[in-house]
Amino acid sequence: MHKNLTKEKIRAGQTVYGVFCEIYSPVTVELLGLTGFDFVVIDAEHTPLDVETCGHMVRAADNVRVTPIIRVAVNVHQNILRYLDIGALGVQLPMINTKLDAETVVQAAKYPPEGKRGLGGVRANDYGVTVAMGEYIQQANRETLVVTQLESKEAIHNIDEILAVEGIDVFFIGPMDLSCSMGYPGQMSHPEVQATIEHLVKKIREAGKVAGTWVGVEDLKRAKELGFQYITHSVHVLLVKAAQKYLEQARTA
Repeated sequence: MHKNLTKEKIRAGQTVYGVFCEIYSPVTVELLGLTGFDFVVIDAEHTPLDVETCGHMVRAADNVRVTPIIRVAVNVHQNILRYLDIGALGVQLPMINTKLDAETVVQAAKYPPEGKRGLGGVRANDYGVTVAMGEYIQQANRETLVVTQLESKEAIHNIDEILAVEGIDVFFIGPMDLSCSMGYPGQMSHPEVQATIEHLVKKIREAGKVAGTWVGVEDLKRAKELGFQYITHSVHVLLVKAAQKYLEQARTA
């Protein structure tokens, strides 16, 4: 199993930067890694990406040593298992609203005694060819990154219980869905939404945990000041902005 360099940096107190990849493109994953991003979140929630296509993108990530994390749409044990078995070094689960939701993720992502993940000869452990299963289990429990998303009023209400769940590496605040849940759809900069985000980050940091979020370039400074350690953007947004800037410069040259 590959060493999870992103998890290593987080444990060392560093800030890590990643990109949501919403398109099926192993080449894009490779380019993001070569550019210098710490991790790629392969988005199997808001896209048609399935286990097989995610597998090809994980291989691309392995090729350039960028950490492959998969955002899994459904918080079901066997569903999470399949994405980890293809070699992902982490999973990110949306809409974690209760203590039980959070516990379910950990139980699915970790092998016994830390969880209940099923064991088989799969790509994640070289199909059982190169490593003893007992050794692999220890590696997997140590290296697998578990990220849970807080993005609803229910999650805000249950924040203390959710933060008490062991085995979660990053508590990710989803600003878009949070704004919808609060009655301000798409208004991520609304004062009430921003105040709630600050409240959540404070709670996370007071609990000695790591906070993550999606943030635009214009808000990076504030995100770092608030104490976010796991920062993401979206590849399609980056592509569009870069293309718009190029066209603007080309047409005025």
